Amino acid sequence: MDTDLNGKVAIVTGGSRGIGKAIAAELSSAGAKVMITSRKAEVCEEAVKEITEETGGDLAFEAGNAGRIEDIERAVQSTLSTFGGVDILINNAATNPYAGPTIDVDVPRWDKTIEVNLTGPLLWSQKCWHLWMKENGGSIVNISSVGGLSTNPILGPYDITKAALIHLTMQLAAELAPGVRVNAIAPGLIKTDFARALWEGGQGDIVAQSYPLKRLGETQDIASAALYLVSESSGWMTGQTLVLDGGGLISFNNLS
Repeated sequence: MDTDLNGKVAIVTGGSRGIGKAIAAELSSAGAKVMITSRKAEVCEEAVKEITEETGGDLAFEAGNAGRIEDIERAVQSTLSTFGGVDILINNAATNPYAGPTIDVDVPRWDKTIEVNLTGPLLWSQKCWHLWMKENGGSIVNISSVGGLSTNPILGPYDITKAALIHLTMQLAAELAPGVRVNAIAPGLIKTDFARALWEGGQGDIVAQSYPLKRLGETQDIASAALYLVSESSGWMTGQTLVLDGGGLISFNNLS
């Protein structure tokens, strides 16, 4: 496969840990210059240091809120001034401030979930498109979730934003072609701090046994897929969502 990203510049939102950090490291290993962003500068700085030591690549960070327009503008401008372009955008940052029945969610937490998980990816895509990709082309990958393809008794608001992100992926893919490809990844349960409540204390073992492949996902599973989607190996692919869930959606446990 042609996964050489030398000469490319990438932004990874939520890139200081978990899936985002793994993707940033994968893109750096493939030769891309990488700007990572998340809320806390000290965590971003540590991630850049660790990835640089691992890959020997060229990385930088710009801390900010992934759903706030002024922070997005600053991060994209910083990427352009630091690396001279922005060929790849990974919309990975997400939040889940509420757990419970969707019918009972309060407006502030509903709005926060939409701001980060849906409005954020749109704004990041807009900025990268208008400031670079419209004239130079590029690739956008949105990190959705298998939750966006089903229902859940306590994660409804989060899953609703992830379902909308899948549709946003298709919409932008149609609008931005042929110069910019837009695809998504829908992970199942991945062993990250973000999803810790869903897998710690033995719960993860129960979920893993329900998956045909009998294990939970690792961040590297998603990073490898992201590299494929932004590389020339997937050059005739746009508007699609890769489901990476160990077979969870096709498990007999989910069939009635």
